[in-house]
Amino acid sequence: MFARHDLVWLSSRGWEQARAGAPPEAQGALDLWREGGWPAVVRRAETGLAPNELAIGFALPPGRSPEGKGGRGGKLRVGCRVDLADVKRRTRALPLVAALDAVPPEWRAGLMALECEAAAAGIGLAVYGSVALQALTGQGYLSPASDIDLLLRPLGRAQLMAGLALLARHAAALPLDGEVVFADGRAVAWKELSAAFDSAAGTRVLAKGLDRIALVTPDELIATLEDGTWLN
Repeated sequence: MFARHDLVWLSSRGWEQARAGAPPEAQGALDLWREGGWPAVVRRAETGLAPNELAIGFALPPGRSPEGKGGRGGKLRVGCRVDLADVKRRTRALPLVAALDAVPPEWRAGLMALECEAAAAGIGLAVYGSVALQALTGQGYLSPASDIDLLLRPLGRAQLMAGLALLARHAAALPLDGEVVFADGRAVAWKELSAAFDSAAGTRVLAKGLDRIALVTPDELIATLEDGTWLN
């Protein structure tokens, strides 16, 4: 099954569908994407999406968006839908280790240390957002104001708590942001989840899935780790 932040590569007909559903100012961006062989990103399903369709998105690098379409220096974000049959290939979000060469030098040592500590603890980290897009496309997405959006995919409660502590420790030196992804594909901002563990019992967090957003308790999400059923 698909999840938010998955990367998908389209067939020729898929590109035609994406282009047909995009605004005129985005046509050149999509042509660039297709020529580069770059993937689209799976996004949350929208109203009216058919069972055989997938919602995907593209983001043009900052500074290349038309005036009024993303703002000065902002990204032009293009949302499309394609038939599932026109997804030729899918992978999960880009592993952090695969993006290290694309980040600015001032981040590299810190992120390498974070990756090494995570790997030693068996914790999987992936990236999305500007870091992933720069690594995947070679285009200039990152600026001094950029965040490093990470995905933590823990395999159990102990690994979840260790991962949150690891992210909090490294966030003192790096602009870390991102989400914890649970076994059923729902995701919560890791900073929000950390704060919930420090709050009163019954505190709810905003969980984002492919087809819905809801307020849930951390225990409900942790239960998906404990039953051992992971979204593949």
